[in-house]
Order: sequence, then C-alpha cells, then structure tokens
Amino acid sequence: MDALHTRLLVGRFAETFHFYDALLPDLVGATRTRGDVEGPYASWDVAGQGVLALLDRRAMAATVTLHGAAPDTGPDDRTVLISRVPDVDAAYAACLARGAAPAGPPADRPEWGPTLRSAHVRDPEGNLWELQSY
Repeated sequence: MDALHTRLLVGRFAETFHFYDALLPDLVGATRTRGDVEGPYASWDVAGQGVLALLDRRAMAATVTLHGAAPDTGPDDRTVLISRVPDVDAAYAACLARGAAPAGPPADRPEWGPTLRSAHVRDPEGNLWELQSY
C-alpha cells in the first residue's frame, strides 16, 4: 500500500520524465509502473511502494483549483502529497474537521483508474494533499 508519496506537477512532462526514468532505477532501484513519455502521468515504485509520480500540471488543474492557476502559464503548484486511505469520504471529513481547506470533494475518477476515488485538501500551510482509494 502506498501510504504516502510525492507527485510532481510538471510543465515540461517529456523532459522531466526522461530525467527520472533514467535516474531512478540506478539510484534507488525504482521500476516504472505506469505511464510513458507521452504523459500526462507516470509513476515509479520500489518493492511495490510508490516512490514518485509525475503529472502534467494542466491535467491536475482540470481536477482541482491550484494555487496561482493562470490560463496562459498554468498553475504554480509544483507538488502534491498522495495518500492511499481506506475510505476517501471519511478521510476528507476528518481533514476538514481538523482545519484543512477543501480543494476538491470526494469523487470517483474512472479516467485515472477503474476503481479510483479521490479527494483533495490543503494543509494549514497551503500544501495540496490527495486522498485516494482504489
């Protein structure tokens, strides 16, 4: 289970993909598990655990409101913390009850995976956190 990993939101997907795809296997023993240079998504795991994911910033902006979003340059958010949780709706409610700001309500996302459900919140510092189950 991917308890917590980082997703980088990138504007130059192909260049960034080539960079990590070349380095992660040798440096940390990661294997690419999803995606390719065409994007908009790719991820790498070590021993079945998520290590890093890339997503085109504009694809993420289509799902949640990102800080600094501008039509001509894309959003300014650069990272998202990702956590796999047993119940997205309960986790979302717990985060809001503890002061998180809503960034995207719980929703099924079949375009991301046949059983994927996610919600998005911001911590007190404004960092984006995706809660997901699949």
